[in-house]
Amino acid sequence: MALPAKLIDGGVAGLVGVTCVFPIDLAKTRLQNQQGTKVYSGLLDCLVKTIRAEGYLGMYRGAAVNLILVTPEKAIKLAANDVFRQKLSKGGRLPLWAEILAGCGAGTCQVVVTTPMEMLKIQLQDAGRLAAQRTVSAPAPPLTEPPSPRPSATGITLELLRTRGLIGLYRGAGATLLRDVPFSMIYFPLFAKLNTLGRREQGCHGDTQERAPFVQSFMAGCAAGSVAAVAVTPLDVIKTRLQTLKKGVGEDSYRGLADCARRIWSREGPSAFLKGATCRALVIAPLFGIAQGVYFLGAGEQVLAVFR
Repeated sequence: MALPAKLIDGGVAGLVGVTCVFPIDLAKTRLQNQQGTKVYSGLLDCLVKTIRAEGYLGMYRGAAVNLILVTPEKAIKLAANDVFRQKLSKGGRLPLWAEILAGCGAGTCQVVVTTPMEMLKIQLQDAGRLAAQRTVSAPAPPLTEPPSPRPSATGITLELLRTRGLIGLYRGAGATLLRDVPFSMIYFPLFAKLNTLGRREQGCHGDTQERAPFVQSFMAGCAAGSVAAVAVTPLDVIKTRLQTLKKGVGEDSYRGLADCARRIWSREGPSAFLKGATCRALVIAPLFGIAQGVYFLGAGEQVLAVFR
């Protein structure tokens, strides 16, 4: 499959997947950021309270940023993994170390888009939690006091560029790299193995993978995605905390990766590193199941064929 077709497939897959699971991702962000006053007791409680306070569309706060940037992000991730696998294959076969190395390369490549996307998305997703926390921990403001304006992706971007420059959009890049590289190193080899189960030819990510039925690719993506997501949840918690600009009442700010990990461990206990693990599994499993299923349907080749 040509690289342009792979990029189109990855983009379409990312758009479909994000649209389906974004509300759960919003709940994940809000649950991971809870420290002092707890507004939500769990996934369902978070979704119900979000709908009551912000309406149905409140569950898609920050979705526009994701829908715009997830196309290049998923396209880079999936296409880069394919390219690395093809370059590392020897005689039509790919050893496990090469599969892991290809996943490492894919995870590294995507960070250039993932970091600013996550940075903006987290601010928009967490704004509702901060507003809800203020109503719980403080008396209602006077009726004459105007409500605080909702943050926008454009406003946050311009403010970060004005105060911190381009590097402001890449806050938490190290934590993002530490999360996405291990994720890809686990996900892609596991997906490749599951996607070839029950078929005679065992080789690299070539014909055997492309001939996989949609259902098999979907289920393989779900299974591999959930395993990898839970495995790197502690790193995702650290990344989310570091990238959150506005903190609630009594919530910690952090000076870096080590400081964040130390404070979470000492003040909230080891269980805090698994906050949102269920949500991550529920998000990543269908997200990558849909992504891999759509990716292997070959929509990109059909689109390119129209313009030939």
